[in-house]
Amino acid sequence: MLIAKFNPTDRMGGNHKELQGQSLGIVSPMSPAGRYCCYAVIIVLTAAGIALSVISSLSVRKEEKAIANPEAGYVTCPGDWIAFGSKCFYFSEHTSNWKSSQTSCMELGAQLTQFDSLEELNFLHRYKGDSAAWIGLHRESSHHPWKWTDNTEYNNLVPIRGKEKHAYLSDRGISSARNYTHKKWICSKPYSYI
Repeated sequence: MLIAKFNPTDRMGGNHKELQGQSLGIVSPMSPAGRYCCYAVIIVLTAAGIALSVISSLSVRKEEKAIANPEAGYVTCPGDWIAFGSKCFYFSEHTSNWKSSQTSCMELGAQLTQFDSLEELNFLHRYKGDSAAWIGLHRESSHHPWKWTDNTEYNNLVPIRGKEKHAYLSDRGISSARNYTHKKWICSKPYSYI
């Protein structure tokens, strides 16, 4: 900022030649040390903003969800899938019959879900929402055992209501329905390791 030094007694119409003889001085409202301190604060705040932006974008990234597994390195699930236990789960937004639901899962490299424990079943109930959802249990008739889509027999961990051939999760547990009934579905597949 440039300020001309002047004599306070010199008012309008005073001697301007005195003013010309006086030097112009540069006056700064802040010392150089104060300026450097401000620059340092600006640089630190900018770096912190960039770091938070990078961290935020990495944590929200939907391409892959990674979970550290000390035994196997890193485990990943696709962006719309949820990791639980040793599997990745996909909860559909749409409805379809049991057979088409299984086909949709196979197109994603998965199967209609199966559960191996009550803990996993509780997880499925929690995330399926209010809608009923097809799972991978089926049978040939009410006189045949329930089997998973990989043809292993169901261990009857939880009883299945009804006399139909295809199983789904409901708010009351596991029930059965005819294939043509439209419901949401749940797919599962093992983790992929990197």
